[in-house]
Amino acid sequence: EVQLVESGGGSVQPGGSLRLSCAVSGLTYTGVSMGWFRQAPGKEREGVAFIDSDGDTSYGPSVQGRFVISKDNVKNIVYLQMNDLEPEDTAMYYCAVDGYLTPYGLGTDTGTWGQGTQVTVSS
Repeated sequence: EVQLVESGGGSVQPGGSLRLSCAVSGLTYTGVSMGWFRQAPGKEREGVAFIDSDGDTSYGPSVQGRFVISKDNVKNIVYLQMNDLEPEDTAMYYCAVDGYLTPYGLGTDTGTWGQGTQVTVSS
């Protein structure tokens, strides 16, 4: 079975950095897209960063220029490097894999979500 396990969340001051990791098991990266989403209380789920099977990336407008998504095909890990963190970045961050991802979530019925990792940015 496909399993995603996120790690790296925590509390950080504004302007700080965190790197989230998503360990993938049960599938290969070939032919799939990986992504990071986030959701804060009272807000809709928001697409943060995406990387497809070719390594092409895209980002949500609120994080463009600050976050970088990458993947290690040997270790089967997808990373989200988060820089210049702001209080508005506070949310639960979820990793996802699917044949197709949208700005709002999974694009098919066969995708998988991770359990989430909390990121809190405050002074």
